[in-house]
Amino acid sequence: MKLLTATMIATFAATTAIAGGTHSHSHDDDTDHMEMMASGMPGMADAVDRTIDVIMRETDDGDMVFEPMQFDIKQGETIRFNVMNKGELEHEFVVDTVDGNSKHKELMAAMDMEHDDPNSVRLDAGQSGEVIWNFANAGAFEFACLIPGHYESGMHGPITVSEQMAQADVKYATGKVKKVNKDAGKVTIIHGPLENLDMPSMTMVFRVADDAMLDVLSAG
Repeated sequence: MKLLTATMIATFAATTAIAGGTHSHSHDDDTDHMEMMASGMPGMADAVDRTIDVIMRETDDGDMVFEPMQFDIKQGETIRFNVMNKGELEHEFVVDTVDGNSKHKELMAAMDMEHDDPNSVRLDAGQSGEVIWNFANAGAFEFACLIPGHYESGMHGPITVSEQMAQADVKYATGKVKKVNKDAGKVTIIHGPLENLDMPSMTMVFRVADDAMLDVLSAG
């Protein structure tokens, strides 16, 4: 009987915690979960590569928007998103995959809950905050506001993280200018093997759009 009572109490407590409050998962003790996210992991303030200002607001037409509407990031960059709520409603900024945001949006629509994770910040009107995120993985991700109705009103956008070639994988080639034809905007180059392109040594003619570059080139 005592075992049954304890089980009922534990179940009630867990249900109460889920039904209302903050979606945090106690991440101080669950850092492995955050490190395994497809979009990357929490970044360190002293390792920030650049800061991006993000504005959240409503429009006169009734839409809800982020500014800018998309981000292009290089793999491995640590970004500080400086998020400002310049609207009149509460908004949030969440970084995840499209599928991850979709699932969390459904949960938030079904329950009275909010995010409290390193990949998100929730702000009242007039407030500002930040998310520092390391984009360790290349791919297509998304930022969004998952408060019920806000995503559907336009508060989401793509994050494109481009893959970087490791410096050790870059193999340089040598070349020699054979001829410069300024009138045609062309230069003829005798180059060595281009290993990254699996191309042998040969002589090639290149079209040059920058006249200033042609001015500094000469045969030999």
